Amino acid sequence: MPSRLNPYLSFDGDARQAFEFYQEVFGGELALNTFGSFGQQDTPIADKIMHAMLETPSGFTLMGADTPPGMERTAGNNFSISLSGDDDAELRGYWEKLSGSGSVTMPLEKQMWGDEFGMCTDRFGVPWMVNIGQPEG
Repeated sequence: MPSRLNPYLSFDGDARQAFEFYQEVFGGELALNTFGSFGQQDTPIADKIMHAMLETPSGFTLMGADTPPGMERTAGNNFSISLSGDDDAELRGYWEKLSGSGSVTMPLEKQMWGDEFGMCTDRFGVPWMVNIGQPEG
């Protein structure tokens, strides 16, 4: 899978409704994963969206999630840029450059969904998310 760069939006509990709306606007395939489907079944956020992805016929990709309790979300600044794919060396190189002169919010490490994931803010204040998946095949 080639690496992908797209916006990643944060919501205050209404990510499902927002992504269903964006699907009505742009069409395409919508995938929604809840916190409950990743081991948090008996929590208040079980039905909230941990990760949403809309891929449209025009080639647009939009991702997002509900902000979990304890993480800051500010309207107007509720976005990140997502870099994802399965080319470990390429994505790790981007991570090193972006985080090197910035700050790391979440270290790039193995996550409960099996991929390596990290969050950082570059030296210009732009928030980034990097997800390195396992190569398919």
